[in-house]
Amino acid sequence: MELSLSTWMMIIFIIALIIGIWKIYVFLPNRALPDDDTTKEATQELESLMIHAIVKHKGSLDQAALFDAIRELDGFDRKRFWRFNRNRLEHLLNRYYLLHPKIDTIEGIYLNEK
Repeated sequence: MELSLSTWMMIIFIIALIIGIWKIYVFLPNRALPDDDTTKEATQELESLMIHAIVKHKGSLDQAALFDAIRELDGFDRKRFWRFNRNRLEHLLNRYYLLHPKIDTIEGIYLNEK
């Protein structure tokens, strides 16, 4: 039994497709990295640190000072949160404001958490 050219082409295509899918699967991350700060737990930890810094300074901080205050806390792990920057802090603040619609300032967070 001799196979036609189109059958051989289909077999080679299917083999190439399987190899291609396998190569893509191998390169995709399958588990969380130890320094991944985008997980739910890491976000909650950063939010907790943010609230702690706000309460410690009695809400009298602007965003830049809050960023510095969070990085100076003893519980702040610089190796784990090495990507933490002012933009990430702004995301944390906006997340807090969305979860608490009546609050829209750092001082409001202090008054809510004290």
